[in-house]
Amino acid sequence: MRIAVLDDDLLLLEQIKGTLECHHHVCHTFADGTSLLKALRHDTFDLLIVDWLLPDMEGTEVVQTVRDMGGMQLPILFITRRNDERDVVEALSRGADDFMSKPLRMGELVARTTALLRRAYPESMGARMAFGAYCFDADKRSLSVHGQPIELKNREYELALFMFRNAGRLLSRTHLREAVWGDGAETPSRSLDTHMSRLRTKLELTEDNGYTISAIYGMGYRLDPCHPRPPTKPEGAAARPPLTQSISEPLAAP
Repeated sequence: MRIAVLDDDLLLLEQIKGTLECHHHVCHTFADGTSLLKALRHDTFDLLIVDWLLPDMEGTEVVQTVRDMGGMQLPILFITRRNDERDVVEALSRGADDFMSKPLRMGELVARTTALLRRAYPESMGARMAFGAYCFDADKRSLSVHGQPIELKNREYELALFMFRNAGRLLSRTHLREAVWGDGAETPSRSLDTHMSRLRTKLELTEDNGYTISAIYGMGYRLDPCHPRPPTKPEGAAARPPLTQSISEPLAAP
């Protein structure tokens, strides 16, 4: 998962970053609230870890701003040296999902972030995952649509699975590249666009199949679930009377 950590203690930032990356997360660090909020205008994360006391603003302001920007579903873990009950209540009431007091215990930090991520993204991690007409088989690394197998290259499969697991979420271009190509991979921006275009065509991502994909200018892509459109009636077809009407009408005399 992709995690942003906000704290003005640079040594603690490096410790948190190292711990989370040892557990296979991608960690981005910020030393002040302004830089994190600026990043959130064009980038996305799976979880935020926010300190209370910052050089330019309070962490509660950061959390409130994130919620006001539309990040209502983004899990946020608050960390601080404050540990009074009223401090915990204030942090949670301002939008944090969990609270930890400093000094941090790294084992507990990993456990709490794992729990938050599991609750926020409860996608199935089994061998077979179904999303409407789309069925993924992780063991075979295959995808079928309406029971028909779709031939996908390795990156296309990874990207398709990642998009379906995050259906409804806006994912930044950087987020997508890190998740599919790996952290630090030098992937041309055009390559992502090409892969998305191929997926839209190969998977027939339309309202008829229950999912559409949108490019959000300046941000990235979003896969949206939608209700399949009802089949259209052939032109000129005679209207069939309701079943209840035909039963209730009296039979004609012989």
